[in-house]
Amino acid sequence: MISVIVPVYNEAENLEALYEQAVSVLKRIGQPWELIFINDGSTDNSQEKLEGLAEKDEAVKVIKFCRNFGQTAAMMAGVDYAEGHIIIPMDGDLQNDPQDIPRLLDKLEQGFDVVSGWRQDRKDNPIKRNLPSMVANGIISFVSGVHLHDYGCSLKAYRKDVIKGVRLYGEMHRFIPIYASWFGARIAEIPVVHHPRQNGVSKYGLSRVMKVILDLMVVKFLSKYAGKPMYIFGAVGLAILFISLLAGGWAIYLKFIEGVSLISTPLPLLVVMAGVSGFMCILMGLLAELLIRTYYEAQGKTVYLIGKTCNIKLHTLKG
Repeated sequence: MISVIVPVYNEAENLEALYEQAVSVLKRIGQPWELIFINDGSTDNSQEKLEGLAEKDEAVKVIKFCRNFGQTAAMMAGVDYAEGHIIIPMDGDLQNDPQDIPRLLDKLEQGFDVVSGWRQDRKDNPIKRNLPSMVANGIISFVSGVHLHDYGCSLKAYRKDVIKGVRLYGEMHRFIPIYASWFGARIAEIPVVHHPRQNGVSKYGLSRVMKVILDLMVVKFLSKYAGKPMYIFGAVGLAILFISLLAGGWAIYLKFIEGVSLISTPLPLLVVMAGVSGFMCILMGLLAELLIRTYYEAQGKTVYLIGKTCNIKLHTLKG
């Protein structure tokens, strides 16, 4: 089965057209399918539109959040409740083209586990959207070692088994290919069509660049030190303690060799501050080692609260 996941936030004007386009494509594929809409706290009449679609088509499933939790939480809810062995997320603003879904599936059939869309001819503001996106994609590719042109493109295809254990927070949905690569997934990228927005207002802005960079730092930390946090905290702590020892040695040299009074230099203060900071880093590393023991037990905790569903059995949540 193919599960198409569509996070929705104030996209009432686009939903019926998106449904018609997606269903037209999915029916031609010849495989069982479901279309899961996640209403991420919309304040317009998106929920009424979605309930109408679910009422006339039982293959349409709707999850309504109690409030806005963000696109990452909506993506995770869709993955949690998807029954298909292939997951295809896409935006609800009609900028992604459902006609690209068969091409993503064809690429999966070539032996890949993740196929990422690349908005090669992107129809967005070149300064506010495209340029920051290019910079962010370059940084992400360099830091992660997973080289993609367009991490921000929502239109992707995943085999369910490579992402079923992934838990995401913040704005980390764009980093799913990186998480999949940790499990040995084969990743490909293909150009996809990108349409200009016709209805509604974009929810993205320049502020997302900072969020992406901060989330990337978290991803890099998790990839290197998630199972051994003491390595980074301890290394920083030892480096700071070394600075403290150097400052102390220099202060003693000035005192007994040069005859310079200790209180006439800032070195004693540096010794104390660096020493305390070094020990604090090491203690934080020990605390992190204790917390990491419960890390995997906490993976079943969701980052969203569901207020209402359509055609969804709540007891079928899959971890």
